[in-house]
Amino acid sequence: MANIKSAKKRVLIERERRVENNSVKSEIKTYIKKFKAELAEDVAKAEETYKTLVSKLDGAARENVIHANSAARKKAHFAKLLDNAKKSK
Repeated sequence: MANIKSAKKRVLIERERRVENNSVKSEIKTYIKKFKAELAEDVAKAEETYKTLVSKLDGAARENVIHANSAARKKAHFAKLLDNAKKSK
């Protein structure tokens, strides 16, 4: 543990941020799993979930929870999956 008062505060703040960031990342992973599951069943549902997923990814990138390029890469990947599913059905 840190000895200086400001360092102790910093440790507490970083702990709170880590918990919040992990929560956001977990939520994104949940939406990814939901999107992939719905893609196999119903493309219309998957499209709605895709919109929510993109919103979550953009928000996480804006808050620097994940890197902006990582968010863009994931959005492009899932858009491609959705487009291929639309074409096949």
